[in-house]
Amino acid sequence: MDHSKKTDGDGDADRSTAAGAAATEEEEAASVERIFERQDVPTWRGQLTFRAFFVSFVLGILFTFIVMKLNLTTGIIPSLNVSAGLLGFFFVRTWTAFLEKSGLLRQPFTRQENTVIQTCVVATSGIAFSGGFGSYLFGMSETIAKQSTELSDPLNIKNPSLSWIIGFLFVVSFLGLFSVVPLRKIMIIDFKLIYPSGTATAHLINSFHTPQGAKLARKQVRTLGKFFSFSFLWGFFQWFFTAGDGCGFVNFPTFGLQAFENKFYFDFSATYVGVGMICPYLVNVSLLLGAILSWGIMWPLIDKKKGDWYPVSEASGLHGLQGYKVFIAIAMILGDGLYNFVKVLSRTFIGMYGQIRQKHAGHVLPVNNQSPDSNAATSYDTERRTELFLKDQIPTWVAIVGYVSVAIVSAAVLPHIFRPLKWYYIVVIYIFAPVLAFCNAYGCGLTDWSLASTYGKLAIFIVGAWAGSHNGGVLAGLAACGVMMNIVSTASDLTQDFKTGYMTLASPRSMFVSQIIGTAMGCVISPSVFWLFYKAFKGIGQPGTQYSAPYALVYRNMAILGVEGFSALPSHCLTLCYVFFGAAIAINAVRDIVGPKWARFIPLPMAMAIPFYIGGYFTIDMCIGSLILFVWEKIDKAKADAFGPAVASGLICGDGIWTLPSSILALAGINPPLCMKFLSSKDNVRVDSFLKGS
Repeated sequence: MDHSKKTDGDGDADRSTAAGAAATEEEEAASVERIFERQDVPTWRGQLTFRAFFVSFVLGILFTFIVMKLNLTTGIIPSLNVSAGLLGFFFVRTWTAFLEKSGLLRQPFTRQENTVIQTCVVATSGIAFSGGFGSYLFGMSETIAKQSTELSDPLNIKNPSLSWIIGFLFVVSFLGLFSVVPLRKIMIIDFKLIYPSGTATAHLINSFHTPQGAKLARKQVRTLGKFFSFSFLWGFFQWFFTAGDGCGFVNFPTFGLQAFENKFYFDFSATYVGVGMICPYLVNVSLLLGAILSWGIMWPLIDKKKGDWYPVSEASGLHGLQGYKVFIAIAMILGDGLYNFVKVLSRTFIGMYGQIRQKHAGHVLPVNNQSPDSNAATSYDTERRTELFLKDQIPTWVAIVGYVSVAIVSAAVLPHIFRPLKWYYIVVIYIFAPVLAFCNAYGCGLTDWSLASTYGKLAIFIVGAWAGSHNGGVLAGLAACGVMMNIVSTASDLTQDFKTGYMTLASPRSMFVSQIIGTAMGCVISPSVFWLFYKAFKGIGQPGTQYSAPYALVYRNMAILGVEGFSALPSHCLTLCYVFFGAAIAINAVRDIVGPKWARFIPLPMAMAIPFYIGGYFTIDMCIGSLILFVWEKIDKAKADAFGPAVASGLICGDGIWTLPSSILALAGINPPLCMKFLSSKDNVRVDSFLKGS
């Protein structure tokens, strides 16, 4: 998705017929920093305002609810940077406009402050993902352990509690920030890494603060507000019909009852229609293909093998059909993850080698007879950005002392939270973590692909096998996954923010402080929001419920595989796992061989794997979102490009924030008044007969 549109600077400047004047105007129009040349850049302390962090706190809560809901339903979380940037701009611009009218405005709203808000909000809501509330963290619970009979002893179970979750997040979420701080100049200035998401975010923020961009942003915010209201009210309306299990529009058998039983139906979710509008077409089509392959073909065929491949008594357990769903999905996820891990890592090393070689070649063989003006690398924008990026240095000793201090505290505290996780496991992780954090940050800069979950799965298998089945290996593996995932995820997030700050002239110090404050807020907000879900909604983590947390079972079974090996698999499942593991690697290889032109017609294995266990209902929603955007683009592409992300964000935000009042109503014991259910004609006759007889 294109997060930004380039503005034309002043746009209406007079066009001279003289070639020299035209060239000068064209050069100035292409220069972003010349547009902001007359604006003073605030000091790094001046960029960290009270209003910025107040707005960040409010938006952080909003986005944490959205991410948490997505975590506990399907695990697909789109980029919310556009929403964060738009809403941050709108709130502070409204605030400053009010103060300006009353004559109380002391500090104007700058793009640097907007960058601080964006950084803080994304850091806050990012903890809802890296905290593992829908994956490794909840996978430790007794609820998930009961669904997986292997290694469900007390030593391998840790039920959620607000106190230990907050403590865990505080001791593991900051290490990644300190690990990449000394390398920020190498990443941004020396290697000139792209960081596509960070660059797109910077273009978005820069455009907001031009006259044309501000006008468009206000229109986008109004559009977001309209669809936010619609989505919120639609969620409120649906609530009235959900008085019991299986009630409401979410269980509407759109394509018939047989298709409904095989998870094919439209569940009227505004969230996933919005997600479908944000995700690329290929992702949505891949999800649909995966749903058809699994729930339309494979599972009905394997179900017919009941009594042959697996006992009838185990039909709903992991040694039955459920096992095929979970482990084949895991095989595809691991195959895709392994391929991309090797691919991104090799590109990282090749890129680093090329950068270093080019640097040395530049010193040995300087280019002569070249004036400074002709050197393309020294543009006005680059000089201005580099000057300010290097101005406010973060001392290396701060990063080293911070990393070592947090590592010592973490190694001392974590074994008290998770008994099977020994202190020497943690020390080994922290020795290798800076290298892995650097690789992830560098690879993300080249490809925009963070492999945080892949590094987490690597930790699951290594530490789980090291601990062993009799020493709480499952719990140790899941906890190690959380430690590793938080380190490498926050490292790549921070370098993305440094790139955004570099392009908006925001100080590295303000970026670092904003990331730390956002992370600290996330360590409290995310567990609190999860706890609200956990207490308010019945059956959380149970299959077939609204918040089934499907990835929690997937992660727990990965840990069981790491500890016990393949003995946990049902009959013929291992063969199928090999086939789909190899297929995921082969499909990715073909995609890279044929190139971008044809790769857009080849499905993504990771996206295909998601509905294998969850079902296809949400893919229908997402494909409808894609269809809406496709038709809109055919009718008016410019308008669709400008307002499509705002419409999608409004749908996601409105439905996501409805979760707050619905959870409060559930906690207060206020139940919906109606239950809307759908029955076959035969069942309806039986129900009518029963009611008449009673």
